[in-house]
Amino acid sequence: MASLIASLKLLPRSVWLLGFISLMNDAASEMIYPLLPLFVAGTLGAGPRVLGLIEGLAEAVSSLLKLASGIWADRTRRAKPFVVAGYGVAGLARTLIAAATGWWFVLLCRVADRVGKGLRSSPRDAMLGRSVDAKQRGLAFGFHRAMDNAGAVLGPLVAAALLGMGMELRTVFWCAAIPAVIVFIATLQLREPEAEAMLEVPRFNWHLRDFPPQFRRYLLVLGLFMLGNSSNLFLLMRVRELGLPQAQIPLLWAVMSGVAAIFLTPFSALSDRFGRRQLIVSGWIAYAAIYLVLGWGGLKPWSVWVLFIAYGLFIAATEGAEKALVADFVPRGQLGTAFGWYHLTLGITLLPASLLFGSLWESVSVFTAFAFGAACALLAAGLLLFWVRDHTE
Repeated sequence: MASLIASLKLLPRSVWLLGFISLMNDAASEMIYPLLPLFVAGTLGAGPRVLGLIEGLAEAVSSLLKLASGIWADRTRRAKPFVVAGYGVAGLARTLIAAATGWWFVLLCRVADRVGKGLRSSPRDAMLGRSVDAKQRGLAFGFHRAMDNAGAVLGPLVAAALLGMGMELRTVFWCAAIPAVIVFIATLQLREPEAEAMLEVPRFNWHLRDFPPQFRRYLLVLGLFMLGNSSNLFLLMRVRELGLPQAQIPLLWAVMSGVAAIFLTPFSALSDRFGRRQLIVSGWIAYAAIYLVLGWGGLKPWSVWVLFIAYGLFIAATEGAEKALVADFVPRGQLGTAFGWYHLTLGITLLPASLLFGSLWESVSVFTAFAFGAACALLAAGLLLFWVRDHTE
């Protein structure tokens, strides 16, 4: 633990500032996100298919912008304008969900929110990757994701407190504007990485031939996993269906995010020493087990909490290591574009994944939907272990 703390102190200012920004941004987002299924289904009267459409379409739009912003940030050698604009647009759009009178308005706000995420994500990740050397990548990305998940603890706790005071869902959503303003001010304090760290960038093309073959294989495996990884809102809808009280849902989400926040940094730091693939594979196997149990149902309230603690460990094992592996595979000057492809792969598969999940839920059975997600995770884990090689191992 002492060595981990010492390593964290050596991280540059930009990593710490980006961590704080993610902390506050996710606090604002998670004041709304865990309550969105209740708002869409209860207040607006929509079902799982509509929820899948909203989340899938929003992420698909975002993923395309993540590629475009990553390419442009590489070419202009400037990431900060995309980060500032992205967080600003997302904060405004997210808050306006409070004014929705129909599910179509929620769709528009979620798309605008994801547009902001699309603008910022790849340039921000490239900024992180260029701010540290190879031996700190897992630690830096793990710390950033830990701060993000710490915000996911803070947000639901604030939302639960406001609901406990008798506020309506819409009022809670309006309150999310406060941390969004703090985020926007903090992004203005960011500094670009040193120019000499950025190499010449090849001309963009859609066939990915300029990237190493292991990176292209990695994207295919990620796409397979994400095909079975639909929106997390379905998890919240499932536990509500299993009988968990509405007031406990934000707290459940906070516990899951808290576990992720605690373990993300040490888990990701371990990937710097022992390799990233094994850590990701173990997380994907845990994900498959969690999905099978949730789909089977018949759970007691305490077992739901155990499953979400396990889900937090899955997040801790994968989020930082997945991004660090991208930086391992590609040259520093191509990081913006590479993270664009990474985010595009994750986002573009969410639309078919969410629509398929919602359709299987409604048309076949809940278990079939969750079992499909588990099968994709297990197949992806096998391919990552035996087909994709990490040259740092």
